[in-house]
Amino acid sequence: MSSLRLPLGRAVDFRHCQLLGLIGSTALAAGGVGAGALPVREVLAPDSGAAALGLVGAYFGLVVLIAAWALVGRAVRGPRPPGRSDLLVTLVLWAAPLVVAPPLFSRDVYSYLAQGAMVDARLDVYAYGPSRLGGPLTAEVAPLWRDTPAPYGPVFLALASAIAGSADFGTFSAHRLTGGVLGMRLVALLGVALMALCLPRLARYCGTDPSVALWLGALNPLVLLHLVGGAHNDAVMIGLLGAGLVAALGRRPVAAVVLITLAALVKAPAALGLAAVVVLWARQPPWARSPRLSSALATLCVCAATTAVTTALVGTGYGWLAALDTPVSPENWSLTSTLGRMTTAVLTDADSGLADLARHAVPAWHLLGLAATALAVLLAWRRHHLLRPVHALGLSLTAVALLGPAIRPWYVLWGLFLIAAAGPGRPLRRAAAAASGVLALAVLPSGFAPDATQLAFAVGGGLLALTALWGVHRFAHRPVGSTA
Repeated sequence: MSSLRLPLGRAVDFRHCQLLGLIGSTALAAGGVGAGALPVREVLAPDSGAAALGLVGAYFGLVVLIAAWALVGRAVRGPRPPGRSDLLVTLVLWAAPLVVAPPLFSRDVYSYLAQGAMVDARLDVYAYGPSRLGGPLTAEVAPLWRDTPAPYGPVFLALASAIAGSADFGTFSAHRLTGGVLGMRLVALLGVALMALCLPRLARYCGTDPSVALWLGALNPLVLLHLVGGAHNDAVMIGLLGAGLVAALGRRPVAAVVLITLAALVKAPAALGLAAVVVLWARQPPWARSPRLSSALATLCVCAATTAVTTALVGTGYGWLAALDTPVSPENWSLTSTLGRMTTAVLTDADSGLADLARHAVPAWHLLGLAATALAVLLAWRRHHLLRPVHALGLSLTAVALLGPAIRPWYVLWGLFLIAAAGPGRPLRRAAAAASGVLALAVLPSGFAPDATQLAFAVGGGLLALTALWGVHRFAHRPVGSTA
C-alpha cells in the first residue's frame, strides 16, 4: 500500500512518510551526540559550536518527525489507510536511530542504573539515594535525585539490577556505561513492543480503529522520544498494563490481575487498572448476588499474592510504599506546583501576616490537586465504567498525570495509551494528538531547562525544519511542466 489520498485531494506516498520520519529521527539522534543527556565526561559547554549545532539538529529532526507523524495520522483516517504491518514497520524504522543514540530528554536512565547497582550491591534503595553507592556512576545521576530513595517497585528494580550486574559497574568505564544504557533501553523497547502488540487487540475489544490506535498510542512522538530515546520505565509499566487489560477483556481475570499488579510493581499508577478488572470480572460467572464485591475481593487476593511472591523473590522489601512521596523538583511545571509557586510569590510580596503563609502554599495546592484527581477519577468511573471501563481508566490516569504534584511529558502516555485504544470520539483523539505534538517540543534533549541562547538555537532548528518542509511541499506539488 504505497499511495494514500489525503482529504485535500493530494496524493501522498506512504513510503515518503516513512522516509520523512526516518530522516527526522536520524537528525534527532545525530543532534543528541552534541546536545543529549550525555555522560558527565562528554558533556559539551552549552556555548560551544558543537553543542549549538547539536541542538539545532535535534530540533530540526524533532519537527520533521512530528510532521511525518501528522501526515501518517491523516493517512490512517483516509479512504485507504495503511495496514497494521505498515505502521509497525514504520515504528521500527523511526525508533532504530534512537536506539543507538545517547540518552535523550532526561538523565533518568543513569538513576535506573545506579539504583540497579545498589540492589546488586545489597544496598537499601528505599532508604538511601544513589550517593550511598558512591563511585563514578553516582556522578551521572542528576543532583536532585542523588539522595532520593527509589520510588519504583521490585519488578523494575530486579530488571535494573540484572542490567547493572551484567554491565559490572564495579570496574566503571565509558564502555560499561554505554552497555548499561543500551541494556536499559532494551528493557524499554520490550515495553514499547508489548504496547504495540496490545493496542490493536484493545481497540478491537473497545470497538475502535486498530490503525488509529497504533498511530496515536505507539507511533506517538512522545513514545519515540521518551520511552525509546529516554529509556523510561514507564514503557514497561504501560506494556504490562495493556497486556493485563487484554487478558481481562478476553475473560482471563486472574492473569489480568497478575499482569496489572506486576505493572504496579514497576510504577504505582498502574494499580488503577485493577478497577477495570473488577468491573470486567464482575460480568462473569460464578458471581451472583454481589458481583462487584465478590470480584473486588478476588482481585484483592490475587493482587496481594502476586505482590508477596514477587517481593519475596526480588528481596527488596516493601519500602517502595513509603518512598512514593519522592520530593518534587522545585522547577516542576505541573499545574499544582506552578499555582503553588505563584501563590507563594504573591504572599511573599504581601504584608507580613500573609507572608507567613507562603511556605504552606505549595503543599496546599498539592493537596487540592490530589482532591481534584480523586474527584476526576470518580466522575470518570461513574460515567463510563459500565460500557467503557478501559476509557474510564484512560481518563483516570490522565487526571493523575495532569493534576498530580509533578509532571513530565511521558506521564501523559499513561492515559493516552488507553485513550488511543478506547477513546469514543475524534475530538478527544485530536486533542490528545495536539497535546502530544506540543509536549514533544517541551524539553531539551539534555533534559535540563533552557537558557535564552539554547532556546534561540532550538527555535532556529525548528524554523529551519519548517522551511525545509515547506520547500519540499512546494517542489512536490509544483504545476506539471513547470520549471524550477
